[in-house]
Amino acid sequence: MSTALSIPRHPSDVTSAWLSSVLSAKGAGVDVADVDVSPIGTGQTGATYRIRVVYATPQPDLPATYVLKLPAQDDSTRDRVILGYRSECAFYETVADKVQIPKPDCYHSDIDDNTGDFALLLADQATAVQGDQIGGCGADQAAAASRALAGLHGPTWCDPVWHDFHALSMTMKDDASMKMLGDVAVMSAGMVIEKIGSRLSEEDRETLTAAMGLVEPWLRDSPERFALMHGDYRLDNMLFDTESDRLTVVDWQTLGVGLPARDLAYFIGTSLVPELRAELEGQLVDEYHEELLKYGVTGYSRETCWRDYRIGMLQALLIPSLGCAFASDTARGDDMFIVMLERGCRAIRELNSLELIEVPATDS
Repeated sequence: MSTALSIPRHPSDVTSAWLSSVLSAKGAGVDVADVDVSPIGTGQTGATYRIRVVYATPQPDLPATYVLKLPAQDDSTRDRVILGYRSECAFYETVADKVQIPKPDCYHSDIDDNTGDFALLLADQATAVQGDQIGGCGADQAAAASRALAGLHGPTWCDPVWHDFHALSMTMKDDASMKMLGDVAVMSAGMVIEKIGSRLSEEDRETLTAAMGLVEPWLRDSPERFALMHGDYRLDNMLFDTESDRLTVVDWQTLGVGLPARDLAYFIGTSLVPELRAELEGQLVDEYHEELLKYGVTGYSRETCWRDYRIGMLQALLIPSLGCAFASDTARGDDMFIVMLERGCRAIRELNSLELIEVPATDS
């Protein structure tokens, strides 16, 4: 890896010389004559920029625009997400060519392990539109995202190598780490209710509290079924191409290993309005399961997949709870967390998800 001095810390550091250097690193020399850098995205877990490039000589195999991800410019939040930066860089460096989920082409990845300074240079999905987490998606987008998810889970299904992958940010490997996340989940539920509980119904507050109280035994469920997980597989982290209907999945900062259907339940539970979710979820689980089988997954029945989907729905409360409790407050962020929690709570009740969690007996 390069030193921190070679990693842009600010958009003003993104010069034609820097871009020429990173694009030339793989062999053929590339001479960039000029760059224009402009911010895009929400900047919640990093700073994202579009780079428009003028090459000194024609480069037909290279794009005219790129997307560059740098660390959050707000130093007060930066330390909390360094592990996420490491996960995302490792995904593009090590994982991306081993899975089939649609993701951006990566032209450069670099991180300083001491400071967390990093740079990711990705293909620009210029004709794509970000999913609307608050508004939700329709049937076509939901089906595309459900099928695409199998391209991550299928190639990594039950392969023990991923348990020891060095850049996981959301994996619980032992009893102590499961207990710790269980305790944090309970704490986060209390913080959520204190911060925005007045905007949740009493029924949703009760569901949230009960579900987060079961996170520790939930994490222990079905350890024999695992795969690499996105961890935050939702509409805001998806780009839908308006010209080709192509889906691209971004923001790989929450990589983990666990029950694969947690990703699917989280997406369906938080990204569809409840009535549409109830209407489509059986079909979406079917499509996901059928795609998994195409990747060679065996011994996994549709019945078991449906059960995993139901119990996996706690992911639809865990991730928004952690985000609401510990992320920087924004008006849109609060609105988004409210919508996700409301949808997730309703899905958990309608699917009877909590009844599937086996709570170990305690000594009286």
